[in-house]
Amino acid sequence: MAVGDATNGGGGGGGVRQRQRGCTCTKADFFPEESFSSWSAYGRALRSTGSRLADRLTSRSLDSTELHEVRAQSGADMKRDLTWWDLAWFGVGAVIGAGIFVLTGQEARDAVGPAVVVSYVISGVSAMLSVFCYTEFAVEIPVAGGSFAYLRVELGDFMAFVAAGNILLEYCISGAAVARAWTSYFATLLNHKPNDFRIHVSSLSSDYSELDPIAVVVIALVCIFTVVSTKGTSRFNYVLSVVHIAIIVFIIVAGLTKADTANMRDFTPYGVRGIFSASAVLFFAYVGFDAVSTMAEETKNPARDIPIGLVGAMALTTALYCVLAVTLCLMQPYKSIDTDAPFSVAFSDRGMDWAKYIVAFGALKGMTTVLLVSAVGQARYLTHIARTHMMPPWLAQVHPRLGTPVNATVVMLVATAIIAFFTDLNILSNLLSISTLFIFMLVAVALLVRRYYVSGETTNANRNKLVACIVAILASSSAAATCWGVNVEGWVPYAVTVPAWLVSTVCLWAFVPQARAPKVWGVPLVPWLPSASIAINVFLLGSIDSKSFMRFGVWTAGLLVYYLFVGLHASYDTAKTLAAESAAAKVEDGESKPARGGVHSVEY
Repeated sequence: MAVGDATNGGGGGGGVRQRQRGCTCTKADFFPEESFSSWSAYGRALRSTGSRLADRLTSRSLDSTELHEVRAQSGADMKRDLTWWDLAWFGVGAVIGAGIFVLTGQEARDAVGPAVVVSYVISGVSAMLSVFCYTEFAVEIPVAGGSFAYLRVELGDFMAFVAAGNILLEYCISGAAVARAWTSYFATLLNHKPNDFRIHVSSLSSDYSELDPIAVVVIALVCIFTVVSTKGTSRFNYVLSVVHIAIIVFIIVAGLTKADTANMRDFTPYGVRGIFSASAVLFFAYVGFDAVSTMAEETKNPARDIPIGLVGAMALTTALYCVLAVTLCLMQPYKSIDTDAPFSVAFSDRGMDWAKYIVAFGALKGMTTVLLVSAVGQARYLTHIARTHMMPPWLAQVHPRLGTPVNATVVMLVATAIIAFFTDLNILSNLLSISTLFIFMLVAVALLVRRYYVSGETTNANRNKLVACIVAILASSSAAATCWGVNVEGWVPYAVTVPAWLVSTVCLWAFVPQARAPKVWGVPLVPWLPSASIAINVFLLGSIDSKSFMRFGVWTAGLLVYYLFVGLHASYDTAKTLAAESAAAKVEDGESKPARGGVHSVEY
């Protein structure tokens, strides 16, 4: 049988190593690779770290490998029963939550003033550009791995692993932040302060001393719900999201009846720097849409459903965020906005104390849907990462009856609950923004590589021009972000860096021919749109505080240690085994060489 013969449009997962069994817990499930068969084998593997790392740095996966061989590592298949309607509501449910209901007040009062609406527009534009990049990949590589799978195909194993670690961090942090915000609005609903429901431990640092048991309980309940059924989660999310949208409409209409335009006169009290600084933090409010791309493997018609669902959800979300931000700033002077529950307090101050309960109820519903979709997305990311053995393959197992990745879901939500129990929201939001912007930037780079480079077809000259243009785009964007981050005075640095970015993109557009056209749906205005996505994401990174970058650096260093001692050797063995089995299957079918089928890159 050829690799992938048992895979069809209905989601069959034929191919190599297909194991139809339940979830077990043996050594073979965690470390089945040759490198870990004995201590002497592990010693030999460590001595080969240099050559293996060189191999992984240059090896790129294939579309077909991700779609068939890698997916088959989960044994059972995920159920294909989602439509564009499910994806659109997943998108809305994934995004509208703690960001708009908590961070809006924090940033409006302390960082940007009424111009918070402009910050939301900038963050929304950046998120929409990333949505387009994700959509093309999700249509052509509809697997649970999301950006991890896309980066494996275009930028190689090593870069995909670095991104994978930050993807997992992103989801754990976002879930923890939303769970803690859930406690805050639950307290408001019961006429209490948030810390009334938290346990204060004076012996711990102030950023980690408010223990939140309610957040842990909420995460546990979400975990139980999401492992039972993805379709059931979708229906529950749909109901909650509809109610949530209705409450948002109420907030806008009722809030505007108490509007005072005098509150908007000092529109930019913190200047342009405040606008971009707030944009970097408010990007947290858009995090979650990438979880929808991980559901491509469970979508009936990815080519149609993913573009409609993702783009539609992001457009609606951005519009609602901007109107909500304007409404809040019209209701109260920005200096009077509460940072914990801004909308509830605003209604109380304007004589509508009863309305704060509706707001708190709506916020709770919104944050519940965010937790649900986040749980679904993070488990599917981890599942696909484990399929490549960069993480223990036990995490890749899909329950044969439920059709959901139970192991990955439980492990991710336990990690999320631990973070939520200890860590303050402010620390979480900034660190989350760094990880997310970094990943979105990499996906935009990967899209440029996908369009302009096909192994064996692109000439060396065009490849070198592509590399030079991408490096120039990254360098000019990084230079502008650095100047902004260190607060360089004057316009001269930007008069150099912005034209440099423009020239780099023009050179890519004019002198490097595209090597691939999208099969079904593609990002418009390539290379301009992905190049703009790179520039905006990198620039927003320059607005984040240095302590968050230090935490990001520590996490990335830890990832590299794990990769060099475990992930590298496990994924190396797995890649070689898959390549041998694939070659054997092709010979058995009488194929003299791998079929191209539009798929490219160095094969395993």
